[in-house]
Amino acid sequence: VRPSAAEFSGRMIPVLTAGTSCYRCPRATVEGRGIIQSTASHAKLSRWGSHSHPDMSHGQKQWLEIGMLLMQDPKLLLLDEPVAGMTDHETERTAELFLSLKGKHSLVVVEHDMSFIRTISEIVTVLCDGSVLAQGTLDQVQADERVIEVYLGR
Repeated sequence: VRPSAAEFSGRMIPVLTAGTSCYRCPRATVEGRGIIQSTASHAKLSRWGSHSHPDMSHGQKQWLEIGMLLMQDPKLLLLDEPVAGMTDHETERTAELFLSLKGKHSLVVVEHDMSFIRTISEIVTVLCDGSVLAQGTLDQVQADERVIEVYLGR
């Protein structure tokens, strides 16, 4: 299986893919390997070495996916329920990962786990039928009568 590659600063650099050994790819430059190792470490995957493992937990597989996104150095990450199905420990580590991205990447997270959102967010936007219903801190939007009415049916 050949590793997939992502455009990175005008060069093709191999990225982390499930079941693929990236470090053996002849196109992986020394700089590219360093970027891969750094991203794997940042995504909490260093212990897996140069390849993924079938025994990875759901959370670790999610971190692998996030690591693949980070290899592309995006300005914006769109994440749909990134902690769904994770253990409490994996959720905490994912929050740490997201907080470490602050200042480097913008995140738009769609999530129903409000304790996770409280940990990672400064501003929460509540949408209803595609329009902004409320925006502010989590406490502010949870106290907003319009949000309560729409989401709790009062």
